[in-house]
Amino acid sequence: MAAADYYIHHPLFARLYARQSVQAEGKGIADQRARMLAGVHGRVIEVGAGNGLNFALYPSAVSEVVAVEPEPYLRERAETAAGDAGVPVSVVAGVAEQLPVPDETFDVGVASLVLCSVSEPRLALRELHRVIRPGGELRFNEHVVSERRGLAVLQRGLDVLWPYVAGGCHMSRDTGALLDEAGFKIETVERFTFSIPPLDPPKPHILGIARRREG
Repeated sequence: MAAADYYIHHPLFARLYARQSVQAEGKGIADQRARMLAGVHGRVIEVGAGNGLNFALYPSAVSEVVAVEPEPYLRERAETAAGDAGVPVSVVAGVAEQLPVPDETFDVGVASLVLCSVSEPRLALRELHRVIRPGGELRFNEHVVSERRGLAVLQRGLDVLWPYVAGGCHMSRDTGALLDEAGFKIETVERFTFSIPPLDPPKPHILGIARRREG
């Protein structure tokens, strides 16, 4: 399937997201980003880089970041953020389902609040598995379906409409299971509930490190 089939353009949502995401940094998101990226080193590929808020948090041991962002407005903002980063960052157009990079060329992948909104999360994770070297890491911070049955049912119900008002975001994806299915072994994981009132409903999150299995 061609990358054009995944073309993403959410001009209104992208502008709202860029504004809201900056405001959210002081409400806990910046701390989550810092925990997710602690100890990262080598070549990094970040999918769905948004407006580039992770860039300033990459440790000096990172030799290069290739940041993939499909939405034109957010990609522009990311390019600006890349100029202020403390490590080399290249921002490229592309989608998580078809990453524009060769096989097994990165030490670390980063997926930060993006797997909820990609069109095909299984394919996106298979792509990350393809481009991360054997034994390399995937750092993740994603909101996921609840382990509580009642809340999970509610999340699935909300997913009938929520993606249409939230730039494709889904409430009820079981990202932990999808990581395992795609060939990653979760090594460390934090589970917590997080929201940014008033418009953001409380959502279960997972934050941690997964290792690409051999083969």
